[in-house]
Amino acid sequence: MIILGLNAHHADSSAAIFRNGVLIAATEEERFRRIKHWAGFPSEAIQFCLREAGVTLAQVDHICIGRDPQSKFWKKVFFVLKNIHKKNTLISDRLKNSKKVTSIETELAQISGLDESTIKSKIINVEHHRAHLASAFFASSFEEAAILSIDGSGDFTTTMIATGKGNQITVLDSVDFPVSAGLFYTAFTQYLGFPHYGDEYKVMGLAPYGNPIYVDQIKKCLELKSDGLFEWDADYFASTTEIKLDYSTHVPVISTLFGKKIVEVLGPPRAAGEELTQKHKDIAASVQRVCEDLIFHILNHLQKRTGLKNLCLAGGVAQNSVANGKIIELTKFENLYIPSAGHDAGISMGSALYVYNHILKQERAPAVFSAYTGSKFSNEEIETLLKQRGITYERLDDDQLFDRITDKLIEPGVVGWFSGRAEFGPRALGARSIIADPRNPKAKDLLNAKIKRRESFRPFAPSILKEYTVEYFEKVEDVPFMEKVFPIRKEKRASIPAVTHADGTGRLQTVMKDVSPRYYALIDRFRQKTGVPVLLNTSFNENEPIVNTPAEALDCFLRTSMDMLVLENCLIVR
Repeated sequence: MIILGLNAHHADSSAAIFRNGVLIAATEEERFRRIKHWAGFPSEAIQFCLREAGVTLAQVDHICIGRDPQSKFWKKVFFVLKNIHKKNTLISDRLKNSKKVTSIETELAQISGLDESTIKSKIINVEHHRAHLASAFFASSFEEAAILSIDGSGDFTTTMIATGKGNQITVLDSVDFPVSAGLFYTAFTQYLGFPHYGDEYKVMGLAPYGNPIYVDQIKKCLELKSDGLFEWDADYFASTTEIKLDYSTHVPVISTLFGKKIVEVLGPPRAAGEELTQKHKDIAASVQRVCEDLIFHILNHLQKRTGLKNLCLAGGVAQNSVANGKIIELTKFENLYIPSAGHDAGISMGSALYVYNHILKQERAPAVFSAYTGSKFSNEEIETLLKQRGITYERLDDDQLFDRITDKLIEPGVVGWFSGRAEFGPRALGARSIIADPRNPKAKDLLNAKIKRRESFRPFAPSILKEYTVEYFEKVEDVPFMEKVFPIRKEKRASIPAVTHADGTGRLQTVMKDVSPRYYALIDRFRQKTGVPVLLNTSFNENEPIVNTPAEALDCFLRTSMDMLVLENCLIVR
């Protein structure tokens, strides 16, 4: 049975394909379009997935879309009627968008070259948050778990709690739009002068530089309810009739979400590009604290309600790695699974899993602990490119190559690393990475200024060999997808300053030999030479989506100040 899952006409559009419940390929459309958070139809991602599975669209049994315009239909109607005297931009925009989601046959026919009448696949709409729930639970190893999906909004829902058992998911409760943890965080992200869709991680990175002295003012925005969910004070936010989420250019644009009351309480918002003051940093710290308090409020009630020890988490707010790193410590949950694409790109994977397991009641496939489901290129393809471009290179075996790379890192140098299948999700996990020596105190400033060209306050991540985690971090959990932030042991912080954030933490990736053998071997070679089983790892890009092809990696290398580029076994040195 072939199932194709889609996140279409929504931010972070993507495709994933399964054969008998086993994931064959998954990728985001932005990797092909070269536009972050691409929000159109994932035609390139679909074609990639079909090629990887070796099938045509005519051979696909089910096509699943992580969006159901019929979900909470009467609540949407009531919402419109309640605001009928006002111009409701958001609802009109979403209705137009819904029409695209419910009539994709034409787009499928265009990319496949088939007539619409020959597409026999059953097209199934899966509600947004149920797709998130499925992406986490059905990809986990848990037979039974509590599940939380929490984000900005999808299908008129912003938060959903559930339980999963075997191949079934039971929804317990939900929070309706506009009340939203994700929109709360986005509103303050905009207030702090970060206006672009997806900028929330900048506030999370800025927070450790501040003190949470505005918690009392900010928490008045939210009301934590006795049932474990929450409400908000609408006076702090833009009117729902004024909110605009525009996907028309395929680049998500969201209107201003913070209201006049936030300005009255905290003062004027920061303009984009304006100098960051200590007050801005303190507000960021306070927003992060209030968000964490909300997450733990929901989770503690969910654990008490279900009595379960396993937790699965998905949705945009589940990308808050600082909060994720505290869940086991601050709740009674003992085990946690967050997929590599916990954000909206994971909807494609989740919708397919929901149909295969929950609707078709098929047995679950093995858990997904590898994010490497994207593009891959052979040495021969790479050599053809390099020769065409007139690039001087060497082709080396792994042993020689790892020696050269680690020597360059120790100099110190910065290396672009392109190896194996690309990652599915927002994090570079050693397939499309820029790597550096974590012992070099100047590495962070060098990378920010000359290669990444980004804000200086943003941290870089440590990739660490799994078995050494206990020596360097105060907590020991598997973190395969760089989805958690842990405190670095005080005695180790000085030895890896480039990956130690302002508060002494690191957003780590625990590298496992059986999941990522080549990246593991490279880090281990660095350990043998330096005694440090860690590399600085950041995404291979420069203010663009992570590179997807050797040509994109080469172009990024040539226009930045990297010292070395590795394309599989081909080595290019400046």
